[in-house]
Amino acid sequence: MSLKPQPSLSFEEWLEGERATREARSELVDGEAFPMTGASLAHSAIVSNINREISIQLKGRPGQVYANDVKILIRSANAGTYPDLVALCDEPELLDERCGVLLNPSLIVEVLSESTEAHDRGEKFALYRQLPSLQEYLLVAQDRVSLELYTRGTEGQWLLTDYRALSDQVRLACIDCRLALFEVYDKVEIARGKEVRRRDRSGPEGEGV
Repeated sequence: MSLKPQPSLSFEEWLEGERATREARSELVDGEAFPMTGASLAHSAIVSNINREISIQLKGRPGQVYANDVKILIRSANAGTYPDLVALCDEPELLDERCGVLLNPSLIVEVLSESTEAHDRGEKFALYRQLPSLQEYLLVAQDRVSLELYTRGTEGQWLLTDYRALSDQVRLACIDCRLALFEVYDKVEIARGKEVRRRDRSGPEGEGV
């Protein structure tokens, strides 16, 4: 995300602009629109992998997962974002009949990059914590094996659990799903310069590094 803000906007003005064009997207933070940059191949592959794994597990039961194009409204901050991936355990609550703006995510996933990591950890997470429906926030590195899961506690505190091995599995309690790290990084080139390849869905034998 660029650090250069655009002129102040209301959420409605920003949304009208976003709906009018697909050529360039921006995120709205406290009335300021920040242009979004394109994603790397690793970033796109990780989002696709997570989307696939959650979609398979939610098949035939309540819940839904959306990748890339769904907007989130944070009313209390006059903010709108495009998370890399969102999932929910209930029926979606939408801003209006035109859809595209989700109000009740249970899980938000952001894939980190050098240009967005500080923002995703800081200001963006602070915005997301204002969503009453949000139960889990997952940060995924794209240049190394690393997932960090923040879970909302019963008293509103956020608890961190991190995962660093391809043999690890992340339990996403809010949607009753699990993510195996070797699946998250399937066909993704990580820091050691080798591509993680899935050989067998039964377990970490598919690490391939």
